[in-house]
Amino acid sequence: MTSHDRPTTDASADHSSTPPASGAGEDADGRAVTEAALFEAFGGVRGMVETVLPGLLFVTIYTINKDLHLSAIAALAVALVMAAVRLVRKDTVKHAFSGVFGVAFGVVFAMMTGNAKDFYLPGMLYTLGLALAYILTTLAGVPLIGLILGPVFKENLSWRTRNPGRKKAYAKASWAWGLILLAKCAILFPLYWWANTSQLGWVLIALKIPPFLLAVYLTWVFLAKAPPPIDVFAEMEAKEKEAEQAEEERKVLSRVADDLSQGITPEAVAERPAEGPRHRR
Repeated sequence: MTSHDRPTTDASADHSSTPPASGAGEDADGRAVTEAALFEAFGGVRGMVETVLPGLLFVTIYTINKDLHLSAIAALAVALVMAAVRLVRKDTVKHAFSGVFGVAFGVVFAMMTGNAKDFYLPGMLYTLGLALAYILTTLAGVPLIGLILGPVFKENLSWRTRNPGRKKAYAKASWAWGLILLAKCAILFPLYWWANTSQLGWVLIALKIPPFLLAVYLTWVFLAKAPPPIDVFAEMEAKEKEAEQAEEERKVLSRVADDLSQGITPEAVAERPAEGPRHRR
């Protein structure tokens, strides 16, 4: 029976059982690794909740009763509780503690000035500083997003000199983060002067997640198309193994040289019964 005489069901079965091309599989693996790394670096859903909840609680309470002290204490308390939960569960605490420090600075500012809007000022200044850091480090040739994600991908700073395609992707991602955060600041700072506390708070809450998700998505797009990271840790392990093998070979050659210096021929060495491992003195 020729190929043209085969039933169509066999053809479909052949296609369904054919494994995907290695290139497609590598692309899928690379995208999965990138997604996992971004999820780890930026805290995922739980990190977003820990970022939003204290500010949401502050603006909700203040909108209802205009009590600065109660709003500030409630926001700080919920941030501390979330950090404590992470400590008890032995989870990564960097996102929770960054939220605690941000809320604490906001509480201090608001209490010192008596102006409830100052609760948001440290976070706004931090956002502005971070936007400038993304842009300036990219202009300097060391994009900040690469410094953040390099250890997560186990490539450290190898992308700077050994992986130009990846460095270009990190530069694009850093530009995206910087410009998105600058646009956010362009909305918030005028509101800080013109709007009341509740208006500023609700706009700030609304702008917490969407710009962040947009920046993370663009980072994923740029890195998914970039060359894979160079695993410097695997390279170090390989070099250590090579060094160990070279040391073993050196010891063997040294033993042969000792035997020859004592007049023992290689044939005599081969005829000797096998010796057990030599004990180190």
